[in-house]
Amino acid sequence: MGDFNVNTLVPLPVERAVRKLGGDISLARRRRHISQASLAERMGASVSTVRRMEKGDMRVPIHFYARALHVFGEIQALEKLLDTPQDDIGLMLMDEQVPKRVRSSKRDGRSGAL
Repeated sequence: MGDFNVNTLVPLPVERAVRKLGGDISLARRRRHISQASLAERMGASVSTVRRMEKGDMRVPIHFYARALHVFGEIQALEKLLDTPQDDIGLMLMDEQVPKRVRSSKRDGRSGAL
């Protein structure tokens, strides 16, 4: 199956990224001397959810990761993940759809000038 985890059909790069994010959350929590129980309380989650999140469990909903980022004062990182004004590929594809010429329509009587 190539780049997929056969058991869950999740692409391996996705699984690795979630596992890394969980590990980074664990490290950030420990560096701040916050217990799992304290993080869980601040997130409005259970300790088992924090444990599963830190292990990179694919079944943990994204809002729990967002809550952890918020607790750490890093929610802007999530907001900037796919920053559309900086989405070079999306902008390039959009620009390819821009017409080379715009002709005035006889129906609307406008010349295109402002």
